[in-house]
Amino acid sequence: MAGKPLLATVKYVAGTKPSFRLSEIIPYLDAPATVEEIYRDISPELSRLGLVATRHKDDFVIARFQPAPAYLLNDAENLREETFLAGRQIPSPLTDTIERYITRKTGKAWNDPTIIERLRKAITAQKDDYWKPSERRSLKYAKGYSVLGYLAYHFPVYFMQTEHLLTRLARDGYLKKSMTILDIGTGPGVVPLAIADYWSRLDGATASVYSIERSEEHIEAFLFLRDALVPRGGKVSIKPPVKADIRDPLPSTIPEKIDLIIFSNVLNELPDSSERSRAELVERIAERLAPDGAILIVEPADEENATRMRTLVTGLHGHKLYLHAPCTYLWGTPCPAPRCWSFATAPAIHQTRVMETLAACEEFYRYINTDIKYSYALLRPAGIHSEGYRIPRGSKVLRFSKLHLHTGRRVNVTAVKMSGELGDGKNHLFKVCDGTAKVPVYAVLPAFHKTPENEALLSAPYGTVLEMEGVLIRYNQDHDAYNLLVSRNTEIRPAA
Repeated sequence: MAGKPLLATVKYVAGTKPSFRLSEIIPYLDAPATVEEIYRDISPELSRLGLVATRHKDDFVIARFQPAPAYLLNDAENLREETFLAGRQIPSPLTDTIERYITRKTGKAWNDPTIIERLRKAITAQKDDYWKPSERRSLKYAKGYSVLGYLAYHFPVYFMQTEHLLTRLARDGYLKKSMTILDIGTGPGVVPLAIADYWSRLDGATASVYSIERSEEHIEAFLFLRDALVPRGGKVSIKPPVKADIRDPLPSTIPEKIDLIIFSNVLNELPDSSERSRAELVERIAERLAPDGAILIVEPADEENATRMRTLVTGLHGHKLYLHAPCTYLWGTPCPAPRCWSFATAPAIHQTRVMETLAACEEFYRYINTDIKYSYALLRPAGIHSEGYRIPRGSKVLRFSKLHLHTGRRVNVTAVKMSGELGDGKNHLFKVCDGTAKVPVYAVLPAFHKTPENEALLSAPYGTVLEMEGVLIRYNQDHDAYNLLVSRNTEIRPAA
């Protein structure tokens, strides 16, 4: 860690000129030091200070960092994306290629009854393992039919899930015209292939995609799918996966300045890992992040994994990484994430031919995987920390930390919509948060109380800041949570 006097000197000089050589600050130091020693001490802090260093012969040029402009989709690109997502199915060339790969690996037609039965057994074994307590799970998709079962059952929904996430990133201004992307624990290449497909509908953007995977079987499937589907010399260059364990130091073949690092459904599968060890892994890999880059963490939407992920990212929010989405710290204070079961949803996908064939049996429901539900977080370096929306000074809204003082009363609150629909036909239920809650808080809208004035609770996208006027506070003792009851007289609208 660089000493405070040294950092203060660097910060002062950076404030007086747009760029300078590191050797220029040597006369200001109390103790003699070489350029290399100074750089070694200050380099971990440059991003936080909004600075970048470029080697120039035996010196370093320090300059203020200028983030790359966001790649904003034009009307035609937006229409292509909306049309694709509305179709709710993965591209037919991809389904065809998966079928060909199953045929190639087994030596029989993919829909041969023997092959279908073996795929069913592999999928059932994976699902049974997944629902074991976390300390007893192995979650291995690395060999033989486990990889083929993953392609048949998990791949389609994760592919479309990634497409939805990329659309979120584009909408919120996190994509660049030219990007370097790293996928951690890529498996058979779900994320890289979704990136290639997404970029194929963009007019002027390019990407180089790197990935890490330790399973030879997954890498074989990855390369087969990539070579069949991604044109050489196109908008997206997908590099061969680097064979490595993600818990080890990143190989030197991975670039130094990565624009987007993705952990998709991988952190929860690390065996024998604690919250601290997962956080340390993310922090270590984040050292390769570009100063204006982003880290996307995606986990399943079930309560255990979603709450663990939310606790993880809340712990990461601080000195070097800041949480940008979907959470918004409305009062300017970090959220304690109390039992935070938060997830997004998207329309279910259509079944693939392989899935339909697998489901042609008595227990058909075991082999249908079409629902898109996921928990995600986007973190960025401290140097580009965004304050996001803040509740205006003087607003007469109640903090969630004070709900216990107003039980039974109608109040005004401002909160972020932090879940998809959790209710049933009689009562709509959504998790909401303002960053101060000590226990979970939910907005409840009985179906017969729905009006045009409160309908925004239902229609607003996940992550929207909502102003709610006239909600009734009730404490749910059975679940140690608070409900905000929405009535016909409640007004709900997105915050300006």
